Amino acid sequence: MLFEICIDSVEGAIAAQEGGALRVELCDNLVEGGTTPSIGMIEMARRRISIGLNVIIRPRGGDFLYSDLEFEVMKLDIEAAKKAGADGIVFGILNADGTIDKARSAELIALSRPLPVTFHRAFDMTPDAFAALETLIELGADRLLTSGQQETVAQGLPLLRELVKVAGKRIIVMPGGGSEHNVQQLAEAGVSEIHMTGRSVLHSKMEFRRHNVFMGGPAMPDEFTLKRTDAAKIRDIRQMLQK
Repeated sequence: MLFEICIDSVEGAIAAQEGGALRVELCDNLVEGGTTPSIGMIEMARRRISIGLNVIIRPRGGDFLYSDLEFEVMKLDIEAAKKAGADGIVFGILNADGTIDKARSAELIALSRPLPVTFHRAFDMTPDAFAALETLIELGADRLLTSGQQETVAQGLPLLRELVKVAGKRIIVMPGGGSEHNVQQLAEAGVSEIHMTGRSVLHSKMEFRRHNVFMGGPAMPDEFTLKRTDAAKIRDIRQMLQK
């Protein structure tokens, strides 16, 4: 079972490798589901780890219907990520009706080559999962990241099983949201790769704290409670599958 760990820092990349992961997906801004990381972060992660380094290309949070300018940013970011040492590219782009944007996806896939391409959980916002799956296979995407079009991978498990069967060897279906609570079920669903965060809460070492000021607004996590990739948690989940 290949573990891909979703990370948002160089420290997270190192912890994922120490925990036995074989690949990471490097993102920024995980509180919004992940956006494109900085070039500095990509380059430093590449220097510090030897496992696979996939990079998400997502110019902003929110939906996956991108303007012409946002699309141009995505193309530039793919080129920059490749030069910075990425081993794979991750993106998702949709039409207004929720179907996969075939023309733009084809352009991004061609630009990403020779690196493998993962189409991310934008897939979970499509109206017809099996039509979307066939579109991705037709486009030549290498991997699909999905929670089975549900909020959690546990809820999406029935659809995930069907997607794995229909996909066969034509594309890798990788469940997103694996954890110690569902990894055994996912393995039994026939998947060969699992995507998860493997994070634990880390409390800030700041001594002085101003609790009435929020960088992202009071609805967002406060600045003194952090989540960081936990090597021990990843290692424990891997060992759970080996029993």
